[in-house]
Amino acid sequence: MADPVPSAYRRRVVDDELDALLEELPAISLEGPRAVGKTRTARRRARTVHNLDDPQTLALVEADPGRLTRGTESIFIDEWQRYPPAWDLVRRAVDDGAGAGRFLLAGSTAPGAPPTHSGAGRIVTLRMRPMSLLERGFAKPTVSLRRLLAGERDVAGETDTTLARYVDEIVTGGLPGWRSTEVRIQQAALDGYLHRAVDHDVALMGYRARQPGVVRRWLTAYAAATATTATYETIRDAATAGEGDKPAKTTTTAYRNLLEAMWMVEPLPAWWSVSNPLSRLKRGPKHHLADPALAARLLDISAEDLLAGRSSGPALTREGLLLGALFESLVALNVRVYAQAAQARVSHLQTWNDSREVDLIVEKGRRMVAIEVKLVATPGRDDTRQLRWLLDRVGADVSDAVLVTTGRHAYRDRDGIAVVPAALLGP
Repeated sequence: MADPVPSAYRRRVVDDELDALLEELPAISLEGPRAVGKTRTARRRARTVHNLDDPQTLALVEADPGRLTRGTESIFIDEWQRYPPAWDLVRRAVDDGAGAGRFLLAGSTAPGAPPTHSGAGRIVTLRMRPMSLLERGFAKPTVSLRRLLAGERDVAGETDTTLARYVDEIVTGGLPGWRSTEVRIQQAALDGYLHRAVDHDVALMGYRARQPGVVRRWLTAYAAATATTATYETIRDAATAGEGDKPAKTTTTAYRNLLEAMWMVEPLPAWWSVSNPLSRLKRGPKHHLADPALAARLLDISAEDLLAGRSSGPALTREGLLLGALFESLVALNVRVYAQAAQARVSHLQTWNDSREVDLIVEKGRRMVAIEVKLVATPGRDDTRQLRWLLDRVGADVSDAVLVTTGRHAYRDRDGIAVVPAALLGP
């Protein structure tokens, strides 16, 4: 289906980071899933544009590759993976002395074969994700993740955001061109997006599945595993329930690598530290798609279903409601956007026997903010027990502990833990 008519540009959290990098570096590559907004963000800064998704432009470049590095800066090469030599052309131009802000690149899939040179130190990559709640104009945050990392203790604010509004954002998603207030239009847009990604982009990357629909089934099973640490074998079995001939581990690894290369899935790595005093932690990732709306659509579950406590899709063992998992995934998306702006990294913590876990660990240098996500409006002390356990074990290394909720008020509880509604957490 055709792309919708673009709406007015919404400034993104990554815009500030991109502007700062362009002042100092000659080449920036925006990475992220299709339709996340890379092209519109880059075009606002470009004077020369080469859209390699256009067959005529691609034919001209193949006839005269040097045209990619000629023109008024900034030069924007869109969908560069359609012509993989573009990467090395830019790298060599940087080696030859290209000035700051000379090149912008963007692509929605990784190339079928790696570039002949990594470009390390020459082309800096910058991740762009679906819009956070702040970028959607959802609410005005009052609690800054950057300030929490810096050790600031002030936590305050109030929101009238209801659970139903969070659920609407979960199923609508943060892909700027595909948002609609009409459920039918919204679902059709997401269906078209998934069809193009699975049936078109997968083939573009040179992958040919032996069985039709197998990648889509695997992705649907992965969606059912959202916010869990289910093994990839468990996901495989859920995707092939009732089938005697299961794909080999090498095959399912290929699915995972392929979808990660397309930025459709973004597993959250396990936390690990050289000075880690905790023993026997899980090393496996926690599963998240690029946007929880993709998970909801793959599972064919509506806002009404989620609010009614219903689940859908392949059966996987999980604690709590599917809505809780998708709400956690929404918060994880927000935290990743805000953490990148703060130059921090994000992971999760879980003990080997699943008795202890913390949903999100945000680290910058030696500072750490631990975040637990709960689908509750009025949390009790039991909702903070995992955070209190972590503070008891590694308290000196934790700058702050935060419980993200669906409630109205941001405050500190009697244990000093910050209780923050999702709508009030910002960069």
